[in-house]
Amino acid sequence: MVAGVQIHSKVDAHNPILTDGALVFLAALHRTFESTRHSLLVARGDAQRKFDSGVPLDFPPETAHIRAEPSWHCAPPAPGLEDRRVEITGPTDRKMVINALNSGAKTFMADFEDSSAPTFANMINGQVNLRDAVRRQIDFESGGKQYKLSEKPAVLIVRPRGWHLDETRITVDNTPISGSLFDFGLYFYHNAKELIKRGSGPYFYLPKMEHYLEARLWNDVFLFSQSYIGIPHNTIRATVLIETLPAAFQMEEILFELRNHSAGLNCGRWDYIFSAIKKRRADRSAVLPDRKDVTMTVPFMDSYVRLLIQTCHRRKVAAMGGMSAQIPIKNDPQANEVAMEKVRADKFREVTAGHDGTWIAHPLINQIARQVFDENMLGPNQYHVRREDVKVSAADLLNASVPGKITEDGIRSNVSVALAYCGAWIGGNGCIPVNYLMEDAATAEIARVQLWQWVKYGARIDTGEQVSTQYVDRIIAEQAPGIKKIAPGVKEDHLKIATKYLMQQIRQQWPSEFLTSDLMPYLTMADGVEDKWYRSSL
Repeated sequence: MVAGVQIHSKVDAHNPILTDGALVFLAALHRTFESTRHSLLVARGDAQRKFDSGVPLDFPPETAHIRAEPSWHCAPPAPGLEDRRVEITGPTDRKMVINALNSGAKTFMADFEDSSAPTFANMINGQVNLRDAVRRQIDFESGGKQYKLSEKPAVLIVRPRGWHLDETRITVDNTPISGSLFDFGLYFYHNAKELIKRGSGPYFYLPKMEHYLEARLWNDVFLFSQSYIGIPHNTIRATVLIETLPAAFQMEEILFELRNHSAGLNCGRWDYIFSAIKKRRADRSAVLPDRKDVTMTVPFMDSYVRLLIQTCHRRKVAAMGGMSAQIPIKNDPQANEVAMEKVRADKFREVTAGHDGTWIAHPLINQIARQVFDENMLGPNQYHVRREDVKVSAADLLNASVPGKITEDGIRSNVSVALAYCGAWIGGNGCIPVNYLMEDAATAEIARVQLWQWVKYGARIDTGEQVSTQYVDRIIAEQAPGIKKIAPGVKEDHLKIATKYLMQQIRQQWPSEFLTSDLMPYLTMADGVEDKWYRSSL
């Protein structure tokens, strides 16, 4: 046992990945950085209250000198990150890790965040799988089929959970450790030196940041961690997902804080839409139409994309595109071609805008994305595409003029996605296909907050009918019985929890910050943790 560290889960509490050395490192991270993390989360709430009072989001005046100074640049690409034209993403189960690394994509973002439900078994087994993948010891057999790594697997990048999430199964000095520090710390401690030895390095994607000081905290964590295990500073590389509205106003500052560890920025489109609704929750003029109408070409999304590309290339780092939600449709060639054509169009928009790479969620889409980028990006990246033509103002980033309507079909779709995803998540599954779209926490969050927004402001659907709690209750009652057809793995008791949760959400003055935070106590309870560690969250 390590002094001050307690493992409360009755599941995987004795997994060999939880060595004393690793736990000592996690405790050191917690004791060094937890107070700063907490203060930054408090600052998020303070900022939200300002937005609610009518103070508009804007570029920070105190950092104008950083934005104006042309001479600073970020670190050069680390080994394996020079060409990132296609990145595949997904959870960290063993089969997914092998298939993703073998997919032909340039990199694989192994995800402990939005596509993983953080049961303790999922988090711990994911770490075991990544440790084995780094050492090329991950081969296994399932159902008579052999799974083996190819000779040239994708470069591994890991996404830990966001700053807001706790790892409730492990406490240090009677306080839950940060989910971010747990995921980062275990992977870094066990694999950083081995990755360097094999010609790669410890590479990360950083989610959900809302302020450049949160990026500074990550940079401090990196410096501390590299010193702790005795590797050179600036070995780590991190790509930041710009997936919150406040972060879009601080892209330069986020890169500046991480500049010696930066590998660029990524357009986290689905979380960005979610954040745009949530951060402007008190703004009646920011009500959006059906999710399907909020595309990458509407004004506020297009402005964010163009500013991100310009910012990254000005600072000589990657400007990564986002995720197309479409997945292959096996038994309907005509419908499949329509879906894949949407993927092609999306990737063509990205590469011609100047992105250096894109995301996919399914191995079979690699060929489509790769072909589009190969034909239109002849070098390893497009850092030379400076986009000096771009002029994006605060008003552009806040332009909520989006063509489209609110429809009953859109409401039914949101209800189905929210119920199916929340039910699956409580059962330990963090990404599910629904109507041939891959849904994860981010897309479920859009569904949840759109329903809240439409009820809050009494929006009218295209027939003129007003959206009310009673109206949405009726849709929920009608959609719930069919959820197990579109998401067969969802259990009845989990669906009941999801239904009750959604009905509560549409009645709140303000939407909850994150559904994952709201529902985490159910996972904690299922892991056998004593109720004193999670009851307050419920």
